[in-house]
Amino acid sequence: MKLIRFGAKDSEKPGVELNGKRLDCSAHFNDWNRDFFNNGGLDKLKAFLESDRNSLPEVDNSIRLGSPIARPGMIMCIGLNYSDHAEESGMELPKEPVLFMKATNTLSGPNDDIVIPPSSIKTDWEVELGIIVNHDSYQLKNEAEGNEHIAGYTLVHDVSEREFQLEKEGQWVKGKSCPGFSPVGPYLVLKEDIADVLNLSMELSVNGQKMQQGNTKFMVFKPAYVVYYLSQFMQLEAGDLISTGTPPGVGLGMNPQVYLKRGDEVVLTIEGLGSQHQKFI
Repeated sequence: MKLIRFGAKDSEKPGVELNGKRLDCSAHFNDWNRDFFNNGGLDKLKAFLESDRNSLPEVDNSIRLGSPIARPGMIMCIGLNYSDHAEESGMELPKEPVLFMKATNTLSGPNDDIVIPPSSIKTDWEVELGIIVNHDSYQLKNEAEGNEHIAGYTLVHDVSEREFQLEKEGQWVKGKSCPGFSPVGPYLVLKEDIADVLNLSMELSVNGQKMQQGNTKFMVFKPAYVVYYLSQFMQLEAGDLISTGTPPGVGLGMNPQVYLKRGDEVVLTIEGLGSQHQKFI
C-alpha cells in the first residue's frame, strides 16, 4: 500500500494508491499527520481498505501530488552516511551519525518546481531515502524498537546550497532550508511492503545525464539504528521525517564542481519508492 496526498499546495487531501489506482480517503481520514500515525491510523486504514475500498472515489492521475505526509514537526537529516560519499567530500567517515535539520517549511511535492535562491551559485542535488516515524519515540532501548517505530519509507531530494552550508559561519541548516528544498514522495511505502530496505538502488540525473548511482546497502548507519540513536537525544514525533544521507555523485564532489542552473531538470528514483522530477527556476 502506498500513501499519497493530492491537490493544490497547502490544500492536499489524503489518499492511497492501490494496484495503480489513486483513491481519495479524505471523507474518512483527516490527513497523514502526527495524530494519524500516533493513534493507530495505519491499522485503521488497512482495516477500512479491506472492507470499504470500493466506496472511495478515484483520483485522476493528472492531479498534483504533494508530499505523502503532512508538514512534520521535524525534518532531521543524517550527513555523510554513505562511505563513498564521505570519501568524495574529503571528510572522515563518522563514528556516530552526523545530525542536522532542515526547516519544515521546505517540504514540497515530488514534482514541484524549485526556486534557486537569488544569490545562489552553488545549489546542489542529493537523492536520499526518507524514514517516516510511526510513533512518538524517546529513549528507545535498541535497534529492534527503532524498527518498530518506522511506518515506512519515502524518496527525498535533499536540495542543498553549498556556499550557505559550508562557507558561512555556523551550522549546515542555512544551506538546507531555502523554500522548496525538501521535495518528498510521491509515496510513503509501508515498511512491510519493501523486501529489503538495505538493498535499494538509487539514481539521480540532471538534464538526462546520470550524476548519482548508488544503493542503500552502502549506508553507514542503518534506518533502525538511526531511529534508535536519535531517540537518545530528542523526542521524535509520529509523522516526523528523517532523511538518511546520499550516495556519491553530488556536484560538490566533482572536479571541477558543478551546480544547478535555472532551467535545469532533475529526475531521481529509489527502487520501489517511485520517482521525482523537478525543474529549477
